[in-house]
Amino acid sequence: MKYLRPLNLFHDILKRKVSERGRLLGLDVGDKFVGLAVSDSNNKIASPLSVLVRTKTNIDLMAGDFQCLISEYNLKGFIIGHPFNRRQSSADAIQVKLFIDELCKTGKLEGLEYTYWDESFTSKNVELLLKPLNLHQVETKTLLDKFAAVGILQGYLDYVNRKVKLETN
Repeated sequence: MKYLRPLNLFHDILKRKVSERGRLLGLDVGDKFVGLAVSDSNNKIASPLSVLVRTKTNIDLMAGDFQCLISEYNLKGFIIGHPFNRRQSSADAIQVKLFIDELCKTGKLEGLEYTYWDESFTSKNVELLLKPLNLHQVETKTLLDKFAAVGILQGYLDYVNRKVKLETN
């Protein structure tokens, strides 16, 4: 896996032939779960996908799951939610970076590019939307993780598409 700055990752995808561009996967990395969202083939709209269970011992299994998703959805990059705090590195931020480092060490995701995107308030916004629905706790957690990933990915897609449009005008 190779890190690229947010706009560089999108430009890298746009340089490819239309048939080779592929989609992006948004990740909301938590202690126990990783919420996933996928972009449409034009990289304009994010949709919820699934939630992966995360433990300290299943990183190889998760990398295998990602390999399957890469193949199934023609994924070219990951947009990883990261809590940005300019003053200090939070425990959550360190946890996200360690997760990505462990994924990289598996060697199963070679050739894939990734970037970090600010996940500020994504979970809180989804939580506020779900609260009035009075869902079961497990269902709420699953929806929260998936839709937090949607918020991360959609925020990224809106930003990069707006930037590219401004560059071409």
